[in-house]
Amino acid sequence: MPLYKSIAADDETHILIWKITETENELSTGISLGKNSTERVLGMKSEMHRKAYLSVRHLLAIAQYTDEDLTYNEVGKPKLSDGVCVSITHSHEFSAIILSAKPVGIDIEKQRIKIETIANKFVSEKEKEWLSKHQNNIKSLTVIWGAKESIYKLYGQVGLSFKQHIELAPFNFKETFTRASVHFKEEIEFFDVFYLEFEEFTCVYTF
Repeated sequence: MPLYKSIAADDETHILIWKITETENELSTGISLGKNSTERVLGMKSEMHRKAYLSVRHLLAIAQYTDEDLTYNEVGKPKLSDGVCVSITHSHEFSAIILSAKPVGIDIEKQRIKIETIANKFVSEKEKEWLSKHQNNIKSLTVIWGAKESIYKLYGQVGLSFKQHIELAPFNFKETFTRASVHFKEEIEFFDVFYLEFEEFTCVYTF
């Protein structure tokens, strides 16, 4: 299908979300891949990953970029040729990009019960305290994971721990916004975190 959702987060930040319903051949039409990207797609064993990769190139095309405008730095953080900040995500049948004049991160996750079994790996003790008051633990945990993943992508530094270094402020589902802080290498930084839900998926993005 074409673009699933377009969100103007603010005057300088835009989010594009694609729902992948096409075949791989259909997704290969209408875009052009550079040599490195072609080799990368050919090396992917998973059809789901290939389709996600191609759908992201369609999102870039909607934003007036080509595959060759997108490169990655030494730690794998994506960047665009004109200096616009970009972050990329995909999960099952959804992919998304966020574009902004300022550093950004984005993550999409499917809401699954298995997240409860790994919560201890990414939820801090402070977060556990207020999380116990939430009625839907799976949705809340998915927001926490998505927030920390999007901040990790924005931060772009090796060694950043979800549990030890990133702290999410309490939130509720009557709102779509919370704050987070990163305590890393004797520095503290603060981030705005936004979240939304669709079709049993959670999308989280951060500035």
